Amino acid sequence: MSHFSRLKTNMVDKEFLLCALQDLNLPYIEGQDLLLDGFQGAQRKVDVLVKFDVGYPIGLRFRSGKYEIIADWFGVMKTTKKEFTQQLQQRYAYHAAIARLTEQGFTLVEEKTEDNQNIRLVLRRMA
Repeated sequence: MSHFSRLKTNMVDKEFLLCALQDLNLPYIEGQDLLLDGFQGAQRKVDVLVKFDVGYPIGLRFRSGKYEIIADWFGVMKTTKKEFTQQLQQRYAYHAAIARLTEQGFTLVEEKTEDNQNIRLVLRRMA
């Protein structure tokens, strides 16, 4: 019996996804035909594999134009489903926002992480 959970996301850009993983200091491997291990030897193919010292890894798979998070959360020891998903999506959104706004001529003036972990960005564009 498989314990894998699949979480759909709105993440579509691999570059921003990998930057987010780097920001979170999560070691990862990217490639084709990587196998994500789970309970009783169950495996799933993934495009990005996040490995930990102990417990099961977490996988990311590009499917239907978006990345999905796949894991056997019963065996993931270093994080929870909620924590991992929130942190990854926040860092992904950060990189996507900065890139898109820079393309439109904005410059980052100030960045502050608030006590509640919200990130406040101040950008400016000269006319």
